[in-house]
Amino acid sequence: MLIYVKFTTVQFILHRQVLDGDFSCCGGAKKLKSRREQRLDNHIQVFGVMQQARVTFAKSVGFKKELNRRVEHYFESNQLRPRDNWQMYLKTLIIFIWVLTTWSFVVFAPVSLGIKAIGCMVLGLAIGAVGMSVGHDANHGGYSSNHRVNRMIGLTYDVIGLSSYLWRFRHNFLHHTYTNILGHDVEIHGDGLVRMTPTIEHQWFHKYQHLFIWFIYPVIPFYWSYGDIKKGLFQRKYHEHDIPKLSILETVTLVGLKLFGLACLIGVPIYLGYSPLVAIAGYAITYMTYGFVICVVFMLAHVLEPAEFIEPNPDSNSINDEWAILQVKTSVDFAPKNPILNWYVGGLNYQVVHHLFPHVCHIHYPQLAPIVADVCQEFGIKYNVYPTFRGALAANYNWLKVLGQE
Repeated sequence: MLIYVKFTTVQFILHRQVLDGDFSCCGGAKKLKSRREQRLDNHIQVFGVMQQARVTFAKSVGFKKELNRRVEHYFESNQLRPRDNWQMYLKTLIIFIWVLTTWSFVVFAPVSLGIKAIGCMVLGLAIGAVGMSVGHDANHGGYSSNHRVNRMIGLTYDVIGLSSYLWRFRHNFLHHTYTNILGHDVEIHGDGLVRMTPTIEHQWFHKYQHLFIWFIYPVIPFYWSYGDIKKGLFQRKYHEHDIPKLSILETVTLVGLKLFGLACLIGVPIYLGYSPLVAIAGYAITYMTYGFVICVVFMLAHVLEPAEFIEPNPDSNSINDEWAILQVKTSVDFAPKNPILNWYVGGLNYQVVHHLFPHVCHIHYPQLAPIVADVCQEFGIKYNVYPTFRGALAANYNWLKVLGQE
């Protein structure tokens, strides 16, 4: 049976057909809502009328079915839940305390501006932890089996300046369905400024992208925040994919929580007597730190060798692999034996596992990785792993340099 993604009226949710295994591996009906409810709850809701490209994936060869069977056995035999884990709740508490105490120190501590600037950098790292370790799981539906809990925790994205509504469409749908496919996966496009895939037309300035990209990362959060307003409220389109019109509540959430975040980081300091220039500088340092970290992590997951950049057949608009195999080919794990990095980035260093099981809480990824590796070996699929963070960083640098020379 051909598994496909076709956008009409409410058929946006059918792209989850390629992820149905995530529901079975997570304990079936006893632990989850119905598959249809889960598709609605864990992603963006039913998104209006969309009539973009029809992309097909090849017939299943049994890879995901076998993978689901073994992962389900892992959870059942160890009497574990894929979500709603106390370790994740404790981690969330630690990260929230990190954010609040660092913010309080920066705002209230009687120290020099130089020390406060360092505090802003630490606060930026804490916000990065919120994005990667807390909000990311929640907006994927991997934090809790209760969709209300996921929605509530997922709103942390809006507070830190990133619309959770638009992110679920852009990331959960476009990126996770069409990973590394130009024209669909918005996150590898780079708006022409950075050439991340060979399928992007080469420009003269790409020759220097491996050098100037490090100065782009820090400003990305400001671009995202501005882009949410521009894309979500006005353009309403990512490339050829229409963004469903935001409801009044979603619009209020998008704008209101952005303003709340700005009020905490700029408004409160000004109210307490800091000059506007100092308050804005502190905000800039915080978010530039956050942007640098989160962009590096994403690049190491998909924009380097040996990750593949797939082009659908131009005649049939089809992919020659089943969806799950595409995810393995286009993603890369890095530094899997580094527990500190794994804790901080929310398991995003296990990118292959994450793309196969986005509905599973990331605290389980280190245990699931060997299962994925075994099944990949049995099916003759290469599981891409860089043993160290440094090795992955060098590979990303070299990839950008190579693409800049073409």
